[in-house]
Amino acid sequence: MRHRLSDHLRARLALGLIALASLAAVLTGLVIAPANAQGSKSILRTGNPKTTVVTTGSGSYYIEFRARYAWDYGHTYLVHGRVGVPPTKDDVAGLSPVGDDSTAWVIGHYVPVPAETGWTDGDLEDKYVTARYRVLMNKDEYDRVLGYIKDLQSRSHVWSAELYNCNAFVGDVAKFMGLKVPASSLIYPKVFVTHLRLLNTGHPDAAETLVSDNVKEMSNPTRDGRAMINNHVYAIGPNGEPESRIVRATTTPSPHVTIGPVHVSSRTAN
Repeated sequence: MRHRLSDHLRARLALGLIALASLAAVLTGLVIAPANAQGSKSILRTGNPKTTVVTTGSGSYYIEFRARYAWDYGHTYLVHGRVGVPPTKDDVAGLSPVGDDSTAWVIGHYVPVPAETGWTDGDLEDKYVTARYRVLMNKDEYDRVLGYIKDLQSRSHVWSAELYNCNAFVGDVAKFMGLKVPASSLIYPKVFVTHLRLLNTGHPDAAETLVSDNVKEMSNPTRDGRAMINNHVYAIGPNGEPESRIVRATTTPSPHVTIGPVHVSSRTAN
């Protein structure tokens, strides 16, 4: 989910998001996987000034669910590894249309398109992260989850905005880990990861606010932050949040053209 929608397609998707999320919220009780980490103590970390990291579980390894700014509505993915070791591109997993061209992404809102399941541009840049939730675990648990992630990557060949998107991919990993997941994958990535965290850190009422939070995010002026930053409409402020910095077009004076007197003649030009 990385590129910009047309106004018509955006409106269509927005209506679909509200309707399907509303239905999914009613079916929340069908999500039965218990969260292994729910009973553990939540640790609030502020690893960077942009996005707070909430951590549950214990151990030297982790799976971190993330959402980031992207074209139009964002991207959901996960980062994994050993605590204290900076992640690399090989430590990223997520589902997105193949390539950086927007053509496949737009088509994917109508029919499934070929997908890739690894790193995409911006995944490891903290300034683009909008939500994150980290689950700690021991080496045996980590190896088991990593094995599932690799298997899921090997059999995830298509991306569809409606049928199987980046939220659904990450949600499958979360369910394998025994975590509770939001009732719908047709919501903004920031809302999906935020509610994934809330559902597994002692906020059972989060399911009731899924639709309203998604509607709020729909009108968030910075939800398209990365696109606006890249186009210099927004910049990252001292507090790590996007701040408006509208670049006004420089007026270029129009050239002054002078047309001399017109002479009409029947003489043939040489």
